[in-house]
Amino acid sequence: MEIRCPSDCPYLATARVHPAAVTVRQQQRDLASLAHAVRDLSERQAGLFFLINGFLQQYNPPELQPLVDVDVVEAVAALAGTFETAARGVIYDHRPSALPADRLATALKPVIAEAGKHGGTSFDRDAAVVLRRIEEAAREIMTADAANRRAYVDLLGRVLKEGRDPEAPGGDASAQRLIVP
Repeated sequence: MEIRCPSDCPYLATARVHPAAVTVRQQQRDLASLAHAVRDLSERQAGLFFLINGFLQQYNPPELQPLVDVDVVEAVAALAGTFETAARGVIYDHRPSALPADRLATALKPVIAEAGKHGGTSFDRDAAVVLRRIEEAAREIMTADAANRRAYVDLLGRVLKEGRDPEAPGGDASAQRLIVP
């Protein structure tokens, strides 16, 4: 049963303050995974890491094809290869083999380009490091939860959901609900 609650509902507030133990353990695992992924990145690299992951979390693939971890891995691996060759002075655009991954990489390029507007060749190296780190993290999480084709994407949704703007499309602040079993 679902009950529409006002934002000041004491039961909803209590549920937010004291989540179920399963939820707390999941949050701890999720945060540990991301903390491991950013363990030795510089501040600029960590910012880029969260920028890219925020984009991945909000990405809506065309043609009703859900974003799966394999597409994320292929897209960031291809982009990492492009930035690695650019850092060596060679311009070569690496492309993912799967069409959904190629679409994701194409959509992600302008986001990274905007972030590195004034970064120069050092930004190319930083972007390659960050993209490889995202690839590594996604592979590890895919391996840990092989039954879930969206394990990494789901993790991003759980961890980065607090950053959503309730005024943004899809973030209806008035639609807060309490689910009662």
